[in-house]
Amino acid sequence: MEIRKVGVVGCGTMGSGICEVVARAGLPVAFVEVSPDRVEDGFERIAGSLQRAVDRGKLDGAERDAILARISGDTAYETLADAGLVVEAVPEVLAVKQETFRHLDRVLGPDTIVATNTSSLGVIDVAVQTHRPDRVLGFHFFNPAPVMKLIELITTVVTAPDVVDVARRFAAQIGKTPVVVRDRAGFVANLLLFPYLNQAVGMLEGGYASREDIDTAMQLGAGHPIGPLALMDLIGLDSANSIMERMYEQFHDVRYAPRPLVRQLLAAEFKGRKSGRGFYTYAAPNSSRIDPSDALPPPAADPALVSGWSTVGVLGSGTMAAGIAEVLAKGGYDVVLAGRSQAKAEAALERVRSSLDRGVAKGKVDASARDDALARISTASDVTDFGDCDLVVEAVAETLALKRAVFSALDAATKPDALLATTTSSLPVVECAMATTRPERVLGLHFFNPAAVMRLVEIVPTVRTAPETLDRGRALVAALGKQEVLCRDRAGFIVNALLFPYLNDAVKMLEEGYATVRDIDTAMKLGCGHPMGPFELMDTIGLDVTLEITKALHAEFREPGFAPAPLLGHMVSVGYLGRKVGRGFLVY
Repeated sequence: MEIRKVGVVGCGTMGSGICEVVARAGLPVAFVEVSPDRVEDGFERIAGSLQRAVDRGKLDGAERDAILARISGDTAYETLADAGLVVEAVPEVLAVKQETFRHLDRVLGPDTIVATNTSSLGVIDVAVQTHRPDRVLGFHFFNPAPVMKLIELITTVVTAPDVVDVARRFAAQIGKTPVVVRDRAGFVANLLLFPYLNQAVGMLEGGYASREDIDTAMQLGAGHPIGPLALMDLIGLDSANSIMERMYEQFHDVRYAPRPLVRQLLAAEFKGRKSGRGFYTYAAPNSSRIDPSDALPPPAADPALVSGWSTVGVLGSGTMAAGIAEVLAKGGYDVVLAGRSQAKAEAALERVRSSLDRGVAKGKVDASARDDALARISTASDVTDFGDCDLVVEAVAETLALKRAVFSALDAATKPDALLATTTSSLPVVECAMATTRPERVLGLHFFNPAAVMRLVEIVPTVRTAPETLDRGRALVAALGKQEVLCRDRAGFIVNALLFPYLNDAVKMLEEGYATVRDIDTAMKLGCGHPMGPFELMDTIGLDVTLEITKALHAEFREPGFAPAPLLGHMVSVGYLGRKVGRGFLVY
């Protein structure tokens, strides 16, 4: 079967986008709306989108006119009678969708495929309203439909195989990438996305970090195109609330239950960008620009607080230690780089040299700047060589007992007014601080890997950290040209606390046989704009590291949903650790 005409019911944001996508692919498309005014609104929405494409130079006027000529609109369902595929895109209310499917069933031919664009409701619940449930499936486009490449094809227990085959070919015909999944709330993308978004709301609600720091952390630390709170505003808090309520009804997992703050904002009619206010206040309804009065930056760090520093120590010989030493040396500090032995320290210095050489080869580092940075780094094999340092950053293995022993040794080896910092990503900073006689001079400075490239540093004061220590930490991060985010001392800080439960959920989804590794990765890259899918990312991080951080988060929060997926532990136990060994969830 070949689709020669497409019908769309509903021409709001999603329906108009679907019409545009289909018409751009060269197919005629007819849409139905509830009134002549709504038909006109639909045409205006499509024409406006196409005109923006013309203004950006992505279409010319003739192409725009040809696309518009393929689109017709009406208020009568009968105009869809000769369509080979009809996509329903009415509001996300089950009763409304069911009534729509009953109308369609009366006017469509017996072979017509009928699809719902629902993002959270059960496809089977609308399929059974027809006499053709075997020809019904979910066709979940992502917003904005003309831009987003993903389509989730959702099959029910009665969807015919030939319908799925036709849907796959049609998705490719209109330039989309399909992933086929079974019928359950949230499908792939939303089921992984919304617990992460909801958890970010919980962070803000609990006063753990500011909305700006949460969003900045996930953009710079995880490479997401938009922070979670800004994304909630973009989706619409009403839509997000409905999706999460539906997932909670099906799975009874409190991580899907909308946080009270979401319901409070909705009660105040703050729905996000569409209403001009959500977690942020916008210049106008439907504007992407945050109102200047709602975007007041925190006071800048005072560079004078670290202007007198000359020497900084880095303890460790691994990738992070070498990266931090490079950043500090390029920032103009003399660096003492110490390992467990002189040979380990020299190996770390060689990593720095290799990184700087790559920077020179790529034209990102001047040869003289490389030489100056290397000249500022000296190596050592004992913490006693940190005696003149103003700050020492610990970057040893992620084991609490080892870190406590290291901080006790640093406390004895450094001058009394020196600051001590840990770059732990998951362990309590206060435990390191209390191994010293100066807990007020200890904080977390969590650099991200590769430290020479990643702009983000999570600054983590403990309940014992003195205000002047925090101020000096902020001043150092600013002097190094990095972007700070401030958060309190608990496992995972911001990025890992949000990222690793999401990764663990992806493993559980695979473990249940709901979707394949490649389909899950594709869904999150194309549907959510993530730079890597969860399995690609875990293979890059290392499955052993992923497991340890997941265990730490579970131990800290005692949240049942954070318990490591058994499959993750099995992969580690057989040595499938990811890229570093050539095999993880993917084979390299």
